[in-house]
Amino acid sequence: MPFPTAPHPPHPNLSSASKGRIHSVEPSSTVDGPGIRYVIFTQGCLLRCQYCHNPDTRDPLGGEEVTIDALIDDIQHYQSYFTYSGGGVTITGGEPLLQPEFVREVFRRCQELGIHTALDTSGFPDFERSKPVLDYVDLVLLDIKSFDSEIYHRATHVDLAPTLQFARHLSAIAKPTWVRFVLVPGLTDDSANIKGLAQFVATLQGVEKVEVLPFHKMGEYKWKELGFPYLLENTDPPTPEQIESAKAIFRHYGLRVD
Repeated sequence: MPFPTAPHPPHPNLSSASKGRIHSVEPSSTVDGPGIRYVIFTQGCLLRCQYCHNPDTRDPLGGEEVTIDALIDDIQHYQSYFTYSGGGVTITGGEPLLQPEFVREVFRRCQELGIHTALDTSGFPDFERSKPVLDYVDLVLLDIKSFDSEIYHRATHVDLAPTLQFARHLSAIAKPTWVRFVLVPGLTDDSANIKGLAQFVATLQGVEKVEVLPFHKMGEYKWKELGFPYLLENTDPPTPEQIESAKAIFRHYGLRVD
């Protein structure tokens, strides 16, 4: 749902420890971490994923500027749902780590209130600026689009290495992590690609589970509205058999899979 706007900042990329740019909020999600979640969709992303269902969050000039005080006030209205369900606050995007000071402060304020925090990220933005955010993150939802670097670049138009660096850092600090992998027929579903990712994830500390997310077209209409070419127009979602085959590869390496 949209969030009340604040005046536009002097520079459209402005974010700080008191305000940031978001696309919208969803106050009662059940798919972005445990329990009922208040999900904040930040504005701006450097990846150009072929299957993105939020292409309207790409532009760092878009969205709305909000203050952290206003967000926290709204979040507190749902705190009883978090307590009842074991939920909390998730910040996703777009890419939250493009606004690390803003995201860190939102999470710090949430933890002061005893609210569980989850960060949904590609791990791609500036590594050193991103690390302090993790001080106030209870759970990371790390999206690894592919383990094969060529497939990763074809799917996202950026390099894989920063995401792997971020994953290794999460392992080094034993940060609780859910690895997310989107299964796209004809793009990410190569068995060698999935096997490589499973082998890599199995070496990491702190990984609680892997989520195999089937490709869907729910965001296709947004691409058309924005005038973006949708390259997966003729790609069907994976079959139940394809999904189970991918999950079996991860399980083979001792990983819990949803």
